[in-house]
Amino acid sequence: MTDPLDEAGLEEIEGLASVATPGPWFVRFLDDASAMNLVAISTVPGTNTGKGERWPDHENGEMVAATLVQHPRYMDVVDGQWDENAAFIAMAPEAVPRLVDEVRRSRGLLGEAGERPPGR
Repeated sequence: MTDPLDEAGLEEIEGLASVATPGPWFVRFLDDASAMNLVAISTVPGTNTGKGERWPDHENGEMVAATLVQHPRYMDVVDGQWDENAAFIAMAPEAVPRLVDEVRRSRGLLGEAGERPPGR
């Protein structure tokens, strides 16, 4: 079991989110002779239906992260969940601040009800 998340932990998460590249982020499926099956997280949506974009239809400065770089084989998580991991990462800039706000809102409601919020 993990320790309850206290206000300092929420502030740390909030701080990390505030200095990261602003969202929204998008999953991009890039494919060319140099980056076979590249799954990336980008600051802009893809230029086509999302599958098989080829260079130069994407800019490296738009990329935040990658979950699969197959050629050469730089990134390739053993469970094969690169698309799922990319979707999870892409939602983070919008979801994490909302979750921090929700934790604080819920703790406020607990406090108003006279209950001791977790992590305090």
